[in-house]
Amino acid sequence: MFSDPQTVTVNAVAQSLAAISREGKKSVYAKADGSYILTLSHNVTNKRERHVSKLEHRKLVADPLTPANNVDVFMTAYLVIDNPITGFTDTEIGYDVAGLLAWLNSTNVGKLLGLES
Repeated sequence: MFSDPQTVTVNAVAQSLAAISREGKKSVYAKADGSYILTLSHNVTNKRERHVSKLEHRKLVADPLTPANNVDVFMTAYLVIDNPITGFTDTEIGYDVAGLLAWLNSTNVGKLLGLES
């Protein structure tokens, strides 16, 4: 089980997220104002394991149709690791995840958001 609280650093600002829910193979951590929510979960079957890390960012913004009103918007970033029960070591999986995270630099994320594939 991860420690409480968890810290996610966004744009050089540390966001402290306290545990708000822990049930079985799922834990949810949130900032006090609800602007950031981190969900960590696992699903294990007899052949595969799926590990999910999800960061949600919520904020109020001016409604583009009615600027006097605010609307709640959110975005979510996921990392899913889906692996067979046997065949890969945790170290091998860690290397692959580290490689993907290194590839997801600001340039490549910008290209993804620009709809490149």
